[in-house]
Amino acid sequence: QVQLVESGGGLVQAGGSLRLSCAASGSRFSTSALGWYRQAPGKQREWVAVITSGGRTNYADSVKGRFTISRDNAKNTAYLQLNSLKPEDIAVYYCNLKTYNSGGVRLLEVWGQGTLVTVSS
Repeated sequence: QVQLVESGGGLVQAGGSLRLSCAASGSRFSTSALGWYRQAPGKQREWVAVITSGGRTNYADSVKGRFTISRDNAKNTAYLQLNSLKPEDIAVYYCNLKTYNSGGVRLLEVWGQGTLVTVSS
């Protein structure tokens, strides 16, 4: 059973930075893709960034150049560095883990409980 626990959210001024962490339990972390999503008040959850088991990254256009996703397989932890934060980045940020077999079939998907990021203007 894999569980994800996010931390690092908080209140920051516009232009500031935060680093979110996603700690995973279980043995599937290093072979899984890790993603970050966010849900702003009154809006649907949206994808923010992903890092594959091989370390490839991709970002939503809205955060490209400001956010950086990374992972430390030795610590079973993924990170999302948030820089140049804007009021429109206010949301609950969720960590997501997906594991696939060699044929590309998803075997497992796990969500964390979320961590709130608030940006004051």
